[in-house]
This record gives sequence, C-alpha cells and structure tokens, in this order.
Amino acid sequence: MYDLIVIGSGPGGYVAAIRAAQLGMKTAIVEKYSTLGGTCLNVGCIPSKALLDSSEHYHNAAHTFKTHGINLSSLKVDLKQMISRKDDVVKQNVDGIQYLMKKNKIEVHHGLGSFVDKNTVKVTKEDGSSENIEGKNIIIATGSKPSSLPFIKLDKKRVITSTEALNLKEIPKHMIVIGGGVIGMELGSVYGRMGAKVSVVEYMDSLIPSMDKTMGKELQKSLKKLGFEFFLKHKVVAVENKGKEVVVKAENSKGETVELKGDYVLVSIGRRPYTDGLNAEAAGVKITERGQVEVDEHLRTNVPNIYAIGDVVKGAMLAHKAEEEGAFVAEVIAGQKPHINYLLIPGVVYTWPEVASVGYTEEQLKEKGVKYKTGKFPFMASGRARASMDTDGLVKVMADAETDEILGVHMIGPRTADMIAEAVVAMEFRASAEDISRMSHAHPTYTEAFKEACLAATDNRALHI
Repeated sequence: MYDLIVIGSGPGGYVAAIRAAQLGMKTAIVEKYSTLGGTCLNVGCIPSKALLDSSEHYHNAAHTFKTHGINLSSLKVDLKQMISRKDDVVKQNVDGIQYLMKKNKIEVHHGLGSFVDKNTVKVTKEDGSSENIEGKNIIIATGSKPSSLPFIKLDKKRVITSTEALNLKEIPKHMIVIGGGVIGMELGSVYGRMGAKVSVVEYMDSLIPSMDKTMGKELQKSLKKLGFEFFLKHKVVAVENKGKEVVVKAENSKGETVELKGDYVLVSIGRRPYTDGLNAEAAGVKITERGQVEVDEHLRTNVPNIYAIGDVVKGAMLAHKAEEEGAFVAEVIAGQKPHINYLLIPGVVYTWPEVASVGYTEEQLKEKGVKYKTGKFPFMASGRARASMDTDGLVKVMADAETDEILGVHMIGPRTADMIAEAVVAMEFRASAEDISRMSHAHPTYTEAFKEACLAATDNRALHI
C-alpha cells in the first residue's frame, strides 16, 4: 500500500508527489496520457510561451529591426519549424518531469485513474487492461478542459480550442477569437504577429475581465496596434462551419446582430474542472454543481483521506496555484501546518506587453469601501523601456490611504511577468509603498517603474514624470 496516490501529473499533481516523497512517503502518481505534465506542460503554459516567443521574434524582425539598424530581406515564417521547436521545448520539459519522478522514487502508473473505494484506485490502461492500487491518502489533481457553449460544435479543424491552436498547419487569414480572456489574447497574439487578422468577441465590457480594468484598456490599445479588432459587450449566438469559412453571429448590447466571417474560430471562453471517468461517487467524494471537487480550507474533501487541488477545485485556474496547493497538501498529510495566501497568487497574461497582477483590483477595493491611494508610472517615461522600444503600458500601485500598506499592484509592460515577483514579496511582508520607494532599484531597469509608481502613491513623489 502507498502512503499517497496522486491522480493527475500536472503541476499540482507532480509537485504534490515530489513534496510527499521528500517527506518520506511512498508515493505513486497516475496519469491518463502517455506523457507527464498535464495540460500546462503538454498543451498549455509551456507550448503557448514557446510560440509566443517565436512569433514575437518574427514580429520584431519585421517591424523593429530596421529601426535598430538591422536590415533583413525575404523574411518569412516557417510555421512547421516554429511548431517543431515548440514540440521540442515541450519534450524537454516533459522528460524533466519523468527524471524528477525517478529521482524521487515515485512510481508512475499510466492509465485512467478511477475510484473503486476511498483507498483503492483502478488504473485502466490504453489496451483495456487494468490494475488496482491502494493508498492511505489520495489526491485528486485531474485539472481542467476547455469550456464551450452548447450550440458550438467544436470540429477541431476550423472551430478549435487552445489545444488545436498550438498545432495549426497554416497562419489563419482571419481568426475570430470568442472570449477576450488570457488564453484568447495570448494565442490571438501568436497569429496576429504573423499577419493574421484577429477579431475578438467578448461578452463583458473589457478584455481580461478578471483583472483590474486599467489593464484591459491598456492591453486593448496595444493589441489594436497589431491590427486586432474588438467586439466588446457582444453575445455569440451562432457559429457555423461552412467548409473553408466559419461564420460567427453575435448580438451587441442593443440586440443588433453582427456577422463575422473567418477561416478559423478559436473558442476560448474559459476552462471547466475535469472529473470525467474519475468515478468519485464510488469513494463518496462530493462534486459541486459547477463540477468542482468540494474541499475545506485544508483542501480535504468530505472523505477524510482524500484531497483535491488545482483546477478541479475552487479558485483561479493557474499552474502555480496548483503547485502551491500540491506542496500544501503533502505537508498537511505529513502533519505540518502550511499556509497559502490566495490573495497573493499573481496572475499573468503573456501577450506583449505582458500583463501581471497581484492583490486587490481597484474595482474590488471600491466594492469593499476601502480608502486607498493610487500611484501610476508609464513605461513611456522609462529609460530602459525607451532603449528597448517597449514603451507601451504602465505600473499601477494601490496602497491603504492611512497605513500606506500596498493592497494591489497591476502592471502592463515589458517583462512584467517577472517583475510582479517583487510586488508579491513586498505584499507577503506587508510592505508600504514608501518601503519600495526607498529601496535602490538598478538603473536602467524596467523595475524602476515599480519604484516610481510607489513614489507616485506616496504623496505624488514620482521623480521621472
């Protein structure tokens, strides 16, 4: 019998298994697919970043190299090679997880994991054979799948999800993106940079609607420069594949119908928890109406020895949130008392400029009735950003009006995905805006924009604007 069985090998599952092994538990991991790493490594975070980097290189070569004094001729995209490089990046990462399993003596079982009872997991292999394994504790880490709308038929050729968008054989002439959230904006950017016309249809009144409204407005401005067009406050009512053309019909806020025609439609309206085939009821595990596994503050289900983490439970569907939860549960099982501050799990959009956020949005602070002050600093005023021609965007800091404690940091600009870590550290230690403004930041760097935004929040003391 294992001390712990983890069902699912995504960032949550494999980190839980590694941490449990470090703590001396005999651990097994069950993975439905032939490769480890889940959505994130195989068809999510990692491959999308590989394509985002490749397409950004091409875009710069086409649009900014000349200004830098670099002249090129006969520039073209080799999409096949771009996809091949992406696949190689995925393989390196997946092989790395395989190595970590061996290093930590974690036994890997390939096949669909389903409950027989609260201590037994049946692993059904691709050839139909199965084996039962037993564990004192079990973690459900089965992740999520792309959501759709009931009337949309995903044919995976013309009407596609993020998974298919990572393996197209051609650059779309006109890609219609349904959903203005993170996934749609990232993958829309990949093809928009390479010449595709991109139309975004979003039900809400802002892009990336879960983030601070300022970020959505700024991102929209930047993406317009790439040729994106936007249909905000539009409700999609029909999607029809006519062979080589797809027609999308949407209603605007006045109830008028807008018709868009393109060669590809990317459906990116979010993701749903994935528990298909888990047979959770056999173990007595409760699933909510939204399809999530119900857990308490210790991520324990209603069955005391069964836990759940990541996209399959409540909260943001983020790989790093799942990782924190994986380590957290392993430590809880070992009798430790770990802690996660969910407010301080950052969110990132890997467009260019990048968007990164931690803490409260301005809308949330207003709703709570918290008195706050705001400091902003545009990258247009940053020496480093001017040197690299990355002047779009800004850093926005909100601090408590009385105590000056930083309550939220929202950045859109170059390398903000990495810069947000400084804000997370600051907020974990309950720093004030003045604390950051008195720290020396190297010059010239993008991070100076964070210091300046903190100065702006502290009695409007920004130095370079």
